[in-house]
This record gives sequence, C-alpha cells and structure tokens, in this order.
Amino acid sequence: MPDADRRVAIPATERQYHIDAGPGDIAEYILLPGDQDRTTKVAALFDTIEYENRHREFATATGTYKGRRVSCVSTGIGTDNVEIVVAEILAITKHPTFIRIGSCGVLRDDIQIGDLVISTGSVRLEGTTKFYVHDGYPAVADYVAVSALVEAAHRLNHRAHVGLTATSPSFYGGQGRPIPQLPIRFPDLADEMKRQGVTNFEMEASALLVLAALAGCRAGVVCTAYAQRVQGVFADEGQRRSGEQACIETGLEALRLLAEMDDAVQKDGTLYWRPSLWPSVMAS
Repeated sequence: MPDADRRVAIPATERQYHIDAGPGDIAEYILLPGDQDRTTKVAALFDTIEYENRHREFATATGTYKGRRVSCVSTGIGTDNVEIVVAEILAITKHPTFIRIGSCGVLRDDIQIGDLVISTGSVRLEGTTKFYVHDGYPAVADYVAVSALVEAAHRLNHRAHVGLTATSPSFYGGQGRPIPQLPIRFPDLADEMKRQGVTNFEMEASALLVLAALAGCRAGVVCTAYAQRVQGVFADEGQRRSGEQACIETGLEALRLLAEMDDAVQKDGTLYWRPSLWPSVMAS
C-alpha cells in the first residue's frame, strides 16, 4: 500500500483488525452491547442468523429481526473500546445506525432497579473524545433514535425514563464509589451530577454519541438500571437477567422502528423524520 498513511500502522486488509469483520458482514442497523455474551442473547431473538464471529472481546452476529437485517457487535467496557468498534464498523458499512444497550447506575429516586433509561445526551467525563473534539463539544443522542427507543419501550410495556447521562472513565473512582484500599479525588461526584440533573452513570455513551455525530450517523443509548445510587441498592441476579432482556428487546424493536421510519421519510420525499409521519409507521 504505497499511498497508505504511515501514521495508521495497522494491517491493510478489508477485515478489520479488532472486530475481524469485513464488508458485508455487518448490517446498517446495529446494536452495541458491552458484554460479548449479550450478543448471543440478542442473536437468539433473530429470525435468521447469517454471520457470527468472536475475536478478542468483540462478538458479532448478523441476521434478520422481523424481516429487517440487523447486527449486534459487543464493545467491551469503556469509551476506548467503543472508539475501536465504531471506527472499524464505519470502515465497512455505508451509513450505520447505532443503538447502545447497556447497564447503568441511576441518580433519581423515582427510577427503580430494572427500569430502562434512554439517554438524550451525555456528560463527557471520559478522555477518549478529547482526541476528536473540543472540550465543549456536546455528546447528543439523535432525536429520531430517542423517539424510536421511547416508542419501542412503550410497545413492549417496559418502564422507561428519558434523561441526561454521565459517561465515566471508570467504574469505581470515576463514579465517586469509595474504595477502602484506595483514595478517590471526587467522593461527592454522584451528588454533584444529581444536582446538575444527570439521570444515570455509565461508561460508553458519550464516545458513541460523539463519534456517530462526527461521522454523520445516528446513535441512541438505552441502559437498564442495575444500581440505585440514591438508595444504595444493586440488582440481584434475577433483576439483572430480566432487566437485560428488557433492554435487548427494546433495542431490537427500536432498530426495527428506525428502519420503518426511514422508509416513511423516503416515501414522503423529505429530509428529516417528523412526528406527523408516525401514522404510516404505526400502520406497518
């Protein structure tokens, strides 16, 4: 590759270095869980499966869900991993839509363990996105993706909340969790975020939202509440299992709705989704 940029310094191949996927392996509508085992649970809901692969912590499955071609690619934990996955998916797709399905800790009394939280945007507490954008650049969820997630949760009768997320660079100190063996700099961080109207903590959303925006793609985020930070309660195994399933179902249904919404926009000959197009989607 004589014209390759020497700063890249990764193998020049159509198959992507970390996710080990090539052109055609991944659909344009994509779920992004953190846990690679969650990909298997997502694929279990597919009507058909055409492609499955695991490489490092990145598990991929592509198939059809209610007649729509969709994929699921695990990211692992953290915004640095999200950067890898998003960058490599962008290299082998045309114009992808991303929905992150994950878990979170909530900062509001009215949100129960197992409830869903749909992000409107995220506070960028992490450092990955600083290598792409100015510190003041907002991490904002696509309004169409938010609408699809809210509608999907409603259709499936899953209790969901909408609010602002904070994306942390870590699970312990970065979320103000005291550690007996280690000092943390910001022990009151959770209270501070709550005072600023933040709904939940997680560890991936802001990178996805920023990178998707830079690429001109849509992205949305839905997480299950595993921790109630105000009450000091953490989900038990049964609650985690049922909450995870609700999140997966909501993410898949949102992708299907987004595909239907795209069809409605195209049929209408307009550039943007608007609420008055809902009737044509509801009829499908």
